[in-house]
Amino acid sequence: MQNLFVMAPEVRAAFENVRRVESYRLEGRLEPRDVDVFWLRFERYFDDLYDALTLLYGEREDALEQFGQLFGRMVAAYAERPDDLKILDLERQFTPHWFQRSHMVGYTCYTDRFAADLSGVRQKIAYLEDLGVTYLHLMPLLQPRAGSNDGGYAVQDFRRVRPDLGSLDDLAALARDLRQRGISLCLDLVLNHVAREHAWAQRAVEGDPRYLNYFHTFPDRTLPEAYEASLPQIFPDDAPGNFSWIPGMAGAGRWVWTTFHSFQWDLNYTNPEVLLEMVEIMFFLANLGADVLRLDAAPFLWKRMGTNCQNQPEVFQLIQAFRAILRVVAPGVILKAEAIVPPDALIRYLGVKSTVEKQCELAYNNQRMVLLWSALATRRVELITHVMHQAPQLLIGCAPVNYLRNHDDIGWAMTDGALAAVGETPHLHRRFLCDFFTGAFPGSYARGALFQADPSSGDARVTGTTASLAGLETALEQGDAEAIDRAIRRILLLHALILGAGGIPVLQMGDELGLCNDTAYLQDPARAGDSRWLNRPAMDWHRASERHDPATVTGRIFLGLRHLIQTRKGTSLLHGFGLFQPLWTHNSHVLGYARRRPEGTVLVLANFDEGPQSIPAEMGRYAGLAGELHNLLQGGQPPPLQAGRLELEPLECQWLVNGEAP
Repeated sequence: MQNLFVMAPEVRAAFENVRRVESYRLEGRLEPRDVDVFWLRFERYFDDLYDALTLLYGEREDALEQFGQLFGRMVAAYAERPDDLKILDLERQFTPHWFQRSHMVGYTCYTDRFAADLSGVRQKIAYLEDLGVTYLHLMPLLQPRAGSNDGGYAVQDFRRVRPDLGSLDDLAALARDLRQRGISLCLDLVLNHVAREHAWAQRAVEGDPRYLNYFHTFPDRTLPEAYEASLPQIFPDDAPGNFSWIPGMAGAGRWVWTTFHSFQWDLNYTNPEVLLEMVEIMFFLANLGADVLRLDAAPFLWKRMGTNCQNQPEVFQLIQAFRAILRVVAPGVILKAEAIVPPDALIRYLGVKSTVEKQCELAYNNQRMVLLWSALATRRVELITHVMHQAPQLLIGCAPVNYLRNHDDIGWAMTDGALAAVGETPHLHRRFLCDFFTGAFPGSYARGALFQADPSSGDARVTGTTASLAGLETALEQGDAEAIDRAIRRILLLHALILGAGGIPVLQMGDELGLCNDTAYLQDPARAGDSRWLNRPAMDWHRASERHDPATVTGRIFLGLRHLIQTRKGTSLLHGFGLFQPLWTHNSHVLGYARRRPEGTVLVLANFDEGPQSIPAEMGRYAGLAGELHNLLQGGQPPPLQAGRLELEPLECQWLVNGEAP
């Protein structure tokens, strides 16, 4: 590591405002030990920060000046960090992989849909503890634009909470209460864009040269047309194209880059002032008490002609800089990439080769989610098994976020090559999944809706709650007890697979109660055109009051999930770091994989068929297990064996170990 004090004089000169640290100490804002800790961290992570920023901005004449400004803001944010969070920083530096432990179980919700406001969430912490939650992701709660705002992702003011949800004091109090009860708080950091009503955008409209440079703007269609030649459309129904005309902007009007919607203006990260602004917001949220910052739309941060403007090399340099900055100022805070990309691209957000432990600690495992739904519809596991064999192994210091659905939609992001390898015709398989999960396929039990269907390509995504997609809504309407039982089994099977994996499993609000689709959004003009609100039901607290009654559908699902969560927490074998070994089970209906840790191995088996299935008993030996097997999900009982074969009940998942599992 290059020592800061033996670097070239021109670089050291950029940090002359180190005296600011001393001034803070002299003014009583920092204890001498705090100054020492800051400098130790700064020197430790200086190379990561300096290397990334040099690649991004090193050719600018004002590069050292901009770097010096960043340093000054880091000092100020560190001085303002509350003492209890500084203690947490030290604790997590001693246990840097705290988020990989098997006790981590996540829950995602909109504040207002869950408990009206932030004070309401504080009153429901006991409910989260009852379920076993240790990680809470509150969907966007900062001040969005009025009207359509992409579910809160069009932020008008990063320093205000949406008024109906409470205040910044309420958010800080909630973060403190969660922390005291062992629950980490995840908040969204919308990096790629701001609402057109944001102060920066408004200053740009007025023609302020400084703020015009915060965005990608063009006087005519020449460059936008050139970019469009290689750009996909994210919302072809609602927001075709990637640029919007803003009349009167800077005089005659200009085209603005708007990847998502016309009211979301993409930020220009070639301008280091934008980086400085976002770093300030990062510090602001970290010092409020956020434990995890979700980097929204991370792949889109850098634009390059002739590409799809996603996953560009500079994106990873930006993330490296963000992580290095946090490791100095607030190392108790980690980053989660919202990157819905194939596994070979996803792994880059977690770190490869020289960037291991320099990118995000967490990233969404989107493909696992998609493949689980595909297996549920087909009752076959060839595709998911094939893809798991091709997926790269995760490295130390990071973890995937495993989930069944999120606040948005399910897009069938399976590669054509993977589908062809198992004998599927790619466009027909995707069409089948859309038909199946919207109930259009004969015999389907699912209830969902299409989202952003593209007639020209035939592509579409699907929305719906887990319960409705798994058949519970249809079964309840029909009053079919056997169909209800099968739907509950599907719900628990899918959750057993995300809980029985490494990383952080995250439940979507309401899935623990079996909440079905909510069509009430159709009566709200602001939401009626967005079918994603179908799978964003309001919390049903009456249903929640039945959660401990095993005679109710709600109780069967909630207690079943809580059992899975408690079992997960009771073994270290599901720690995020371990060797993942996918297995061909010799049965097209049964998924199998093992997770190996130094202290032992767990073999996960899942029957996706509505009938009983079996596999050769030697699968345990192939997974590295010897001797008698025990099923953690059945209290350590041996799994049923018959004629040398392991038996699985319909839609059953087993977690098999040798003897007493750690």
